[in-house]
Formats: sequence, structure tokens, C-alpha cells
Amino acid sequence: MEIISFRTPGLGDQSYLLTHEGRGVLVDPQRDIDRFVAKAAERDVELRFVLETHLHNDYVSGGEQAALATGAQLVLPAAAAAAYPHTPAFHMEDIPGGRGLSIRPIHTPGHTPEHTSYLVLVDGEPVAVFSGGSLLVSSAGRPDLLGPERARTLARLQHGSLHRLAGLPGGVELLPTHGEGSFCTSTGAGRYTSTIAEEVAGNPLLAIGDAEDFADELLAAPMPIPAFYPYMGPANTMGVPPMPPLGVPTLSVADLADQPEGTRVVDIRPRARQAGGLLPGAVGIELDTDFGSWAGWLLPYRAPLVLVADPGQDVAEAVTQLARIGIDTVRGVVTDPGPAADQTFELLDLPAFAARLAQPGAQLLDVRMPGEHAAAALPGAVHRFLADLAVHGVPAELDASRPVLVACGSGRRASIAAGLLLAAGYRPVVLTGAGVTDLLRHPAAD
Repeated sequence: MEIISFRTPGLGDQSYLLTHEGRGVLVDPQRDIDRFVAKAAERDVELRFVLETHLHNDYVSGGEQAALATGAQLVLPAAAAAAYPHTPAFHMEDIPGGRGLSIRPIHTPGHTPEHTSYLVLVDGEPVAVFSGGSLLVSSAGRPDLLGPERARTLARLQHGSLHRLAGLPGGVELLPTHGEGSFCTSTGAGRYTSTIAEEVAGNPLLAIGDAEDFADELLAAPMPIPAFYPYMGPANTMGVPPMPPLGVPTLSVADLADQPEGTRVVDIRPRARQAGGLLPGAVGIELDTDFGSWAGWLLPYRAPLVLVADPGQDVAEAVTQLARIGIDTVRGVVTDPGPAADQTFELLDLPAFAARLAQPGAQLLDVRMPGEHAAAALPGAVHRFLADLAVHGVPAELDASRPVLVACGSGRRASIAAGLLLAAGYRPVVLTGAGVTDLLRHPAAD
């Protein structure tokens, strides 16, 4: 038996392909299924099953399309009640895979009500468990993504589910879908895979015996929920079409006037290029592994989009990341913004930024998450999380007549904030390559 993992860093998720004697099982595939199908073909295996652990909140599933493309049997938790053909997985009712392979569904509610983990047995012996968003490495899946009204009930259920999985043999490999970088984890998950024995020994959440205490821990300081998450569950319940074409037409700046009302311009060039000039009203989100997540969080969901990219930049990657969260609305790309891109901002390294901050009248905007700000606040800084800046606007304490120094944890979110500030009439100065904690240690902050 071989288990191949497919890491999607921008979403903090993993999909899996299990192969056994020429047969394959695909687990929690994302919408861009070609990479999974190609790997199965490379291994010369027949894809027999596509398993979904739950109706995902953080991405559009490729399960239905993978099953249609390969003839595999699509298996979903029995309580998911998806609107497309599938085989319901019932608690402890084994699904035979042939040649000694079988899959045992284990109902593990908590992350979602229908959540189901899948125990893999070979010749009757348990060898691995796909735990989805239930038991994670040193963590657990969040119980609050379906709203605060249900969060505590789901947290109590998650307590029971974690202990149910912890009762499996210690040598069973733990293969969660969510991991480090995912907004579906309740705490900072560590490594991507583990074993049951390692989690029993070291997962702090398994050390909490009382379900109410466990719920208190999980709900004490919840992270913000990305704005696109509420669209994922309904999409995965109703089903989605295949991936859109990755090639998009090249547009000129003049073509922007012909785009539908509500079209948003997203500049994916490196931040140094954005600082040299954004198109008026554009949001700058340089292309990286989390581009799609930030675009889905900050922009109106499914608004028509036009990208601005450098010639030769990987526009298909940007389109893929957007499609993974159900955004198929990219109408084209501008590769020569020219003199119309006249909205500039400053990028400063740590020493130059600290020197500017030390000047009389300097004002600093911290766009980190609330938890980051609470853990390490810089005296005198105005705090507004990047996503809240997009929704609620610039804090009233900031003076538009003076430059606004912007910092985060590394410079990425601060550079995104620059476009939002420019659109509101402010002059941003962005700390790049460093963050607020670096400022706290810098001599100029003393």
C-alpha cells in the first residue's frame, strides 16, 4: 500500500491518493482534479473510490467531477445529503474495496455535523485513518464555522470524536485534511501527518477530559472566518461544474471601461512593481500560494475580475486558485497598465521604516489578526485586521493628510492594505520583509 499526499499550501489542506494492488482511493480532492487523475494514471491504478470526509467549508470539492471522470464510486457521509449521486457512508459499515482492502466509515461530528473519518483496513488490520477536519496533528478542526449558534454543540461533539479516534490502535497513521495554514484548525496545527500513538501522547486537546472544558478551550479565542467560507458548504452540497478554462484573454486598460458593473481589478504583480503604480481602485494581491484565499476574503464573492500581471507571469495559477474556491469570473488580464497605473506607495525595509516611525507625528496601522495583535502589540499603533479594513474602511483615528505606515507579520498583508488605503485617499508606507514583532525588537522602538 502507498499513500500519496497532495499539499495545497495556500489553503493549508492535503488531499490523498491511496493505492493498493492496482486500485486507488482518492480522499478529499480539490476542484483541480487533473493532478490527482494524472498521479493515478502514473501509478497505473484504477480509481475505485472517491471519499469525502465532510462538506468542506474552505474549498470547492472536486469529488463529484473526479468520480464522473474516472468512473470511481463517490462516497460521502450519510448525513451530508448532497444533491448529486453518491454512496452514503454509514457509521461502522465497511465498504469492501477488494484484494484485502476495505474502508470503515467512523462518524466523527464536530467540525461539521455530518463529518466522517475513514479507517483503512488491509486484510482486516487497521493501518491508516483519513480524519479530515476531526483529529488533526496537535490540534482539531474548528467547530464554529457554521455559526456561533451551533459552535458549542459541535465543540462538545468534537470532544467525543477526538477520543473515538484516539481509541484506534497506536500504530494507525493519522492523515488529516486540514493542517498548518488552514483557517479550519482550532489552533496552530503542526506537522501534516502523525500516528494515533503520537497524538495520544502529545496532542494537548486529547488531554482535556471534560467536554465542557474542551469546548471552552476551542471557543476561547476563535480566529476570523474568511468571507468566502459561507459559500463553500452550499456549493459542495449542490455540486459544481468542472474547472473553468485557465487561459483568459489579454485586455488593454481601455477595455476596462467595457467591463460589467462591479468589476474589480486585482494586481497580482510583485509588491515592488505594485508600489511603482497601481491602476486606480485596484487591489494589489501579489501572486503567492495564498492569493486565492485573500482574493476570496477581500473582494465581493463572484464579482467579475480583471487581473493585472507582468508579461510571463503565471496567470493560470491565479485562475486555478480562484476556481478552487468557486470563483470563475476572471474576464481577462492586463499586462501593460502603462501610465494609467499612477497610484504609488512606498516600500521600506525595517531600518528605514523604524526611522520613519520614530519621526514626530508618525502614525502606524497594524493589519494583523486580532490574536496576533493581542500577543504582541506595538504601543501607539492603530489596529485593524486586513479583512476588516476591506469591509469597514480606514479607522477614524488615522489622518489622511499624513502618510500611514502599515505593518503586519511579514509585509504581505501590509502590501495588500496599501491598495485599500490608496483607494480611500491615504498615502501608505509599507514595511516589507519584516513585521511588527521585528519593530518591537528594533532599537528605534526603545
